[in-house]
Amino acid sequence: MTVRWRLFLASVLMLFLELSLIRWLGANVVHLSYFSNFVLLGSFLGIGLGFLRAAGPAHSDRPLPFYSPVALLGLMGFVSAYPVTVDRNSSQLIFFSSLQASGPPIWLTLPCIFLAVAAVLAGPGEMVGACFRQLPRLEAYRFDLLGSLAGIAAFTGLSFLDAPPLVWFGIVCVLFIALMGRLATSVTVTLAAALFLLLVYPLRHDTGVFWSPYYKVSTSKVDDGKGGTAFEVDVNGVPHQRLTSAATRAAEEPWYLEPYNRIPKVPKNVLIVGAGTGTDVAIALAHGVQHIDAVEIDPTLLRFGRQHDPDHAYQDPRVTAHVNDGRAFLEQTKTKYDLILFALPDSLTLVSGASSLRLESYLFTKQAVEVARSHLAPGGAFSMYNFYREQWLVDRLAGTVDDVFGHDPCIYDQQAAESLAVIVAGLTPTDQVCAQTWVRPASTPPPATDDKPFLYLKDSTIPSLYLAALGLIIAGSAIAIGGVLLANATAGGQGVRRRFTGQVAGMWGYRDLFLLGAAFLLMETRSVTSFALLFGTTWLVNALVFAGVLVAVLAAVEVTRRFPTPPIPAMYALLIGGLALNWLVPTSWLLSLAFLVRLCVAVVIAFLPIFAANIIFAKRFSETSDAALSFSTNLLGAMLGGCLEYLSLVFGYHALLILAALLYVGAYLVSPTSRGGAPTSRTSAHRLQRPSNAL
Repeated sequence: MTVRWRLFLASVLMLFLELSLIRWLGANVVHLSYFSNFVLLGSFLGIGLGFLRAAGPAHSDRPLPFYSPVALLGLMGFVSAYPVTVDRNSSQLIFFSSLQASGPPIWLTLPCIFLAVAAVLAGPGEMVGACFRQLPRLEAYRFDLLGSLAGIAAFTGLSFLDAPPLVWFGIVCVLFIALMGRLATSVTVTLAAALFLLLVYPLRHDTGVFWSPYYKVSTSKVDDGKGGTAFEVDVNGVPHQRLTSAATRAAEEPWYLEPYNRIPKVPKNVLIVGAGTGTDVAIALAHGVQHIDAVEIDPTLLRFGRQHDPDHAYQDPRVTAHVNDGRAFLEQTKTKYDLILFALPDSLTLVSGASSLRLESYLFTKQAVEVARSHLAPGGAFSMYNFYREQWLVDRLAGTVDDVFGHDPCIYDQQAAESLAVIVAGLTPTDQVCAQTWVRPASTPPPATDDKPFLYLKDSTIPSLYLAALGLIIAGSAIAIGGVLLANATAGGQGVRRRFTGQVAGMWGYRDLFLLGAAFLLMETRSVTSFALLFGTTWLVNALVFAGVLVAVLAAVEVTRRFPTPPIPAMYALLIGGLALNWLVPTSWLLSLAFLVRLCVAVVIAFLPIFAANIIFAKRFSETSDAALSFSTNLLGAMLGGCLEYLSLVFGYHALLILAALLYVGAYLVSPTSRGGAPTSRTSAHRLQRPSNAL
């Protein structure tokens, strides 16, 4: 296999394996719902360590990184043997860590997963790093980008096909064997094949389990208590929905009827966001609604509802189903409704590439409720209900509705039942009929906003649980980095101390690229969250954003390879100007544009600084003499960016642009160019500017 093909396949493996781990671990370890980029940070560390190993003394007999598939086998075995699931009797929601969960404690699970992910990804990182030492800088960069694009495309296609983990990790196995198996040594191939077979066996596609683009969905038949059959639907190990007839559900849980009891007339045209498997739709039909737009983000849950809903609600000609994000549908539709209902739209999963953004986060901001109000017909009403678990969360949502509608909403509140609440607000006070009106407590938290859409965070602060976990990550990473540097120094024979300090000095010489990696991760996160707001939090939008980033990076590399480019100071000026443009253009203005115009403007605004940043990287990287060391330094900078991302909980996502700008200014000030010298070998791969987030 040629070096170029090896680099391409190793890059495919690196990204595809990372995406597979993020997806699979998130479905089996509930704790990761509170640390959405935890696996991503482990990937950064692992790939960085792999490149550090590749930057050590070159040996023709260097052993292949068999530790990687062994670590993968151990990780899969650990999680399969000790999955973390939520007690069925505790709640339908997973907002807070106080829920009763079965499985290892969080303090044990998270460090084990972080270290295991780092060990798994170090192998592909080492293979890619070794290839970088054998090719011209920008050519190697180009093949890595092409491999990354192929990895994203493959995983996106499998998500579209609802492929199970058996397929994902089967592909991982094939890639590992292709890259590590030496045909002349049959024992090597046999060992690898045995490891991979042991790995994929527990991941077989069990009956009643299917994988949507967002969840691991487990379904089981149960007795509905009346001689009929119902379905229990769990997602990622958390009880999510119970599929039974509308009559049974209304009798068992009469609060489903509250939205219709609190409005003076039967609604004719209804929008249901979070339609799921169809129970809310069936209840609306039973009330004589003439037309329903049923919006559900997950196509597989919608399909399951079509097949098993006992009322056959989705087959009713009065129902039009839409697979879309609820906020995106509201921004795009021109229809006016008599009732807009947010029906338990709790996603139980997170948007890839953002530390605290759930699929439904932008649905519950003040701006989202304003958009919903604007789509109410005269005499219309808005309602939401769920098991909110905390009274302050009920008050926050009711307060948001109060602020937008200008009058107190109706409230049906059962604090003893996990803070079950139904909130109903008419377009005017005469459009609602309240049995109980919400009264604002003095301690009501302010509404969530599009800039700080953290509905489940009571105060603008970083929780101590996050700070402790991030502290452990940083400490563990420092120890691991020191260990690899010491191993490299020891492998060279005598003069261990001199070689160790030489490597540390070399990484210090790349400190500008360390800052570039941190800034780029923040800029990438800002792009993900911005496009999620503008076009929805669907898996397809997420995949297209990451692919778009890669295309912009690849375009920057090709421009640098083929054409003269402005000097570094000019490119930094363009970069800062692009960040300023992102800061100055309000999201509300973008949302007011027609879809195609909004898409074009958003792409230009988001990808201009990305393009400029990668011109800077490509110019610097082309001068390096040690690609592996520089690349690993940049990866570790990206880890810092992933930790700094949590500052958005305090300052909002818009503030990440300022932080990124400060990091880029710092990178320029410590770069050789700003010191009046020519670029030296102490430059770095700007993480190859490859996004590493899950779809």
